[in-house]
Parts: sequence; structure tokens; C-alpha cells
Amino acid sequence: MDIQIFREMVAKKPDGFLGRYGLGDKIMQTGGDLLEAVEHLQVAVQLDPIHVASHFALGRALAGLGRKEEAHEILKAGIDAAVSGRSSGGGDLVPEMKALQQTLR
Repeated sequence: MDIQIFREMVAKKPDGFLGRYGLGDKIMQTGGDLLEAVEHLQVAVQLDPIHVASHFALGRALAGLGRKEEAHEILKAGIDAAVSGRSSGGGDLVPEMKALQQTLR
């Protein structure tokens, strides 16, 4: 999807999880402003605290900004959600999340 579609989704429904996650992730994919991506991804994680992909995307954005401790904690929360069975998926992201955590030390 085009980034503008996600921007419209957020404008129409600021408390919509999918729009926030999609916009934050798309901003990162296109090399956009990481601070803006973090803003949207933090909202996505707050709206759906067990969505593992949101945690992973937010962890990557925070790491990109050099906010290593925050990134480590958000990745830990995402891994915990995936391995606990509370999430409806995301287990496939755990190895990548753990690998990113290792780079943050």
C-alpha cells in the first residue's frame, strides 16, 4: 500500500491500530523520519500490546535512533507476547527480534 493510504487511515481513525502500525512500518520501509515512525508505532503497541510485528517495528525504529534500552525493552515485550501464546502469531519474528536485541548490548 502507498504511504498516503496509511496517512488517510490515521487521519480518519487516529485510534486505529492497523493504520498506525501500517504507517509507522511504511515510513521505515521508505527511509522516512524515524521519529515519526516511532510516534505511530508506539500508539500501535498501546492499542494492541500483543501484536508482535508492532513491537519488532518499534524496536527497529528505536534502535535506528540509538535508543538502545528502549528498543531492548520493547523487543523483550514482543518476544514475551509471542512465546507466551497471548498473541495470535508473530512467533516467526522471535529469532529476528532476539538477534536485534543482541546487537543492542
